[in-house]
This record gives sequence, structure tokens and C-alpha cells, in this order.
Amino acid sequence: MRADGASEERAAAVSPRPAIDHVRKPQILEAAAAVIIERGLTATRISDVAERAGTSPAAVLYWFETRERLLTAALIADEEDFAERVGERLDRAATATEKLRLLIEATAAESRIDLWVELWARSLHDPVAARDRLRRDDQWRGLLAEVISAGRAAGEFDASVDPDRAALSLAALMDGLSVQATLEDPGLTEEAMASILLDHAEAVVGSSLRIGPAMAGAA
Repeated sequence: MRADGASEERAAAVSPRPAIDHVRKPQILEAAAAVIIERGLTATRISDVAERAGTSPAAVLYWFETRERLLTAALIADEEDFAERVGERLDRAATATEKLRLLIEATAAESRIDLWVELWARSLHDPVAARDRLRRDDQWRGLLAEVISAGRAAGEFDASVDPDRAALSLAALMDGLSVQATLEDPGLTEEAMASILLDHAEAVVGSSLRIGPAMAGAA
């Protein structure tokens, strides 16, 4: 008889400190992300993650304690990887116009947000998850607002644009389209998503973003 997730976690939690020298946290996070995307958080067992990572359930729980903390850590790791890759290209972009276009095209290129959907569902009933969700959203909107503010100051964007309001509007559309992409809407290609986002952003900032070198695809 298979133990349920709670029983499995309790049993592993009281085990002695596991031998973990052979496995690193990034391996567990990568395995967790893959399993959660395949099965959803509710159907994901610690043993599933351990098997994918090539370690023991006790080792997984030594690092993360619960499935819920594992989800949050996997999401943060995924976001940090995206931010690092995009951040390097943002640093090379010469103008706010190029930076905003880069953020839009990178979002369209990596539009699946399976882990975010799991976190959103949890945040409806879990205050800790809700705080995690709000903190990550604030960081993303803050980056968009910073780029838009810089473009306004440089005269690239309409002087009347409100950076915070514009960032909220654009982030909300990004989220909505990303949900459709995650659900594999056949009508929403990467190119279509990027085009819709660019249209909206251009209307919001009062300037064309379709100039300069092609930026699509995160390096």
C-alpha cells in the first residue's frame, strides 16, 4: 500500500541526517520542477522528486522540509535563472526601448508558467504562498516600471505615462497570455504573443518598440 504524501513526509522527517554529499540542491530543484510540471503539486510525492534527483526522500526533506517549500524554492530558482540570463542582455541594451522589447520577447519565448500556476492556486488559501506570490510579482512589475521610467526620462516614451500603472497593465497581460500558453492554446504562438504584447506596450508608452536589432529568444 502506497503511503500518502503527509505520511511519507513525516516518516522521512524523523530519519537521521541523510548522506547528501552526492547530490546538490540545484539537482533537487530541477527534479522538483520537472515532477511538479508533469503531475501538479497535489499529486507530487517527495519520493517522486527523490527518484528523479537520484537521492532519498530524507535528503529532499533535509533541504526543503515540505512539498510546498520545495515548490516555492523551485519557482524562485527558475525565476532567478531567467533573470540572470535576461539581465545580462539588459545590461547590453543601449536604450529603454530595446530593454522593454527584450523583456516582452523573452517573456513570449519562455511563456509556460506551470510553477506559477501551482503557486497561484496555493496562494488563494495559503497566506505564506500569497506573500511569496506578491513579492515575486512586485519584483517583476518593479523591473518593468524601472525600464518604463527610464524611457520616459530619456524622452523615448510619452512624458505622461505612469510607470507603475503601465507596468501593472503590461504584467497583467503577460500573465494572462502566459496562462493560455501554458494551457497550450493552439492559437497562441510565440510570435502572436510577442506581437500582442508589443501592440499593448506601444499603446501604453506612446512609442514604437519595433525598432533596432532583433531581440527575440533568451540567450
